[in-house]
Amino acid sequence: MARRPYDPSPPGAKGDFGTIATLLPYLWPKGQLELRARVVIALGCLALAKVATVYVPLLYKQAVDLISTGEDFAVSALLGILLAYGLARVAQQAFAELGEFFFARVGQRAIRAVALKTFHHLHALSLRFHLDRQTGGLSRAIERGTKGIEFLLNFMLFNILPTLLEILMVAGILWVMFNIWFAAVTLVTIGGYIAYTMFVTEWRMKFRRTMNEMDSKANTRAIDSLLNYETVKYFGNEEHEEERYDGSLKRYEEAAVRSRTSLSLVNIGQGAIIAVGLTTVMIMAGFGIKDGSMTIGDFVMVNTYLMQLYLPLNFLGFVYREIRQSLTDMEAMFRLLGEQREVTDEEDAPDLDASLGRVVFRNVQFSYDPARRILKGVSFEVPAGKTVAIVGPSGAGKSTISRLLFRFYDVTDGAIEIDGQDIRSISQKSLRRAIGIVPQDTVLFNDSIYYNIAYGRPGSSPSEIEEAARLARIHDFVMDLPEGYEAQVGERGLKLSGGEKQRVAIARTILKAPRIFLFDEATSALDTHTEKAIQRSLAEVSAGRTTLVIAHRLSTIVDADEIIVLRDGTIAERGRHGNLLTSDGIYAAMWRQQQEQSEEDPARDGPSLRDIEEGRAAPVE
Repeated sequence: MARRPYDPSPPGAKGDFGTIATLLPYLWPKGQLELRARVVIALGCLALAKVATVYVPLLYKQAVDLISTGEDFAVSALLGILLAYGLARVAQQAFAELGEFFFARVGQRAIRAVALKTFHHLHALSLRFHLDRQTGGLSRAIERGTKGIEFLLNFMLFNILPTLLEILMVAGILWVMFNIWFAAVTLVTIGGYIAYTMFVTEWRMKFRRTMNEMDSKANTRAIDSLLNYETVKYFGNEEHEEERYDGSLKRYEEAAVRSRTSLSLVNIGQGAIIAVGLTTVMIMAGFGIKDGSMTIGDFVMVNTYLMQLYLPLNFLGFVYREIRQSLTDMEAMFRLLGEQREVTDEEDAPDLDASLGRVVFRNVQFSYDPARRILKGVSFEVPAGKTVAIVGPSGAGKSTISRLLFRFYDVTDGAIEIDGQDIRSISQKSLRRAIGIVPQDTVLFNDSIYYNIAYGRPGSSPSEIEEAARLARIHDFVMDLPEGYEAQVGERGLKLSGGEKQRVAIARTILKAPRIFLFDEATSALDTHTEKAIQRSLAEVSAGRTTLVIAHRLSTIVDADEIIVLRDGTIAERGRHGNLLTSDGIYAAMWRQQQEQSEEDPARDGPSLRDIEEGRAAPVE
């Protein structure tokens, strides 16, 4: 069944509480007592900061009441109150900063753990997921998700929770010192503010989601276009690419305008609610002074409390909107962690023991889509230390065989064995450690030549890397470069020619020194002279090792111990080169075609099968 590509815009199924619940274990990590202690200390500091905050207006009230009694108040008492007032102000700031100080490592460690787990999980997903993915949109989902975690932790812990604690403490003080109506008006005002903010923000979130979707599409199209820079230039489609990119930007612009204009409605409503609540409480305090139940200091204290609460509440509107957006972004990233692995190791799967390297395909059947089978009962053996070549037209299943051997997919039926071990029963890591591949289409990392060769076996010494480069016939070329092995290869190796990239890939595989070699037309991008030299090097390094060759140019496999001809997912012919020519079947026809083409173009050993498939050489009639 065809798989739907990953969509970075979440449907909201997981929910905010589910997203927060997913994050909580990272803030209280198992077995890390230091981080847990930091959480407890940080929360304690935040609580003390709010105690100091609500104590400040009480001291202010005492000072006002003392002054309002007349000119004969005790200066020493006033100074004591003002000194305590100053200390409370300092404590308020100091404890708040200490809370952030102790929690900083907890928050950053959580972000690091989530990002690393997501990165690890993406590498563990099947090839099918990565063929369907849109790299630009995927990277934006991860980037926004990690930033969302940071924002949520900073503002939820250091703004929302302390403000709610302060509201409850102030309501309690007003109830105890005056009456329940002061507390009730305060709580109703704040409750109405929060409810209004949540309702309108939920309505506005559709605009933000549209913005995210268009942002991801624009970014994906931009990256895809830039990665295929040469193709765009070949066809002169710069304006076409600009139109596609601008289409996404236009839809983003429209959603952004709606989001920004609707913000005015939120701000007006919030301001009205705050004004009504503040006015009501101040009128109540005024009547309290008139009937003698309250002092001037009480009036000032009530005003101070409310102003102290409402100032952060103005900011709360923005924080809530951003927290909702952060939760949306986090949900999109956590959905990646919910992607199921198509290929998994069995529990406690042992490592592969590939001391011999004998590869056996037993009646292997496979399909990417149940409606169309690719391999239809393929059986063959690559004896230990021998070389088997596979040829066949496009779509016959040659590349599928290499993907199944690396276990990028599991077989639909049948089995693949290495030294008698079903590869589904052993760990994927040990399997891939035992196999080295030189693909036809080589993609390099945007780093130095040294790094790309060393990638075959990280930690290798410079002398080992240079020896691998010599065997791949690229050492002299590298030494002629101004930067030598530190020369940068560019995005996907675009600074190197096809042949140079392929030689780097060959050096990388030689350095890996695997038990089993897989060559997918490993020398197709090389000139004839270099190809023959490298063929000798490959024969040298693969001597005594099991080798599977997927070939398009038949002249490179004449010495193979067995040649298998695939057609329509089945083995049509098999045998050694001479026997297949004698049988005068499919292989013999392909050989004659390549020989005729070689006579027309002596600079080459003959056209590859891919040349024939893609129309660069005519098939035999």
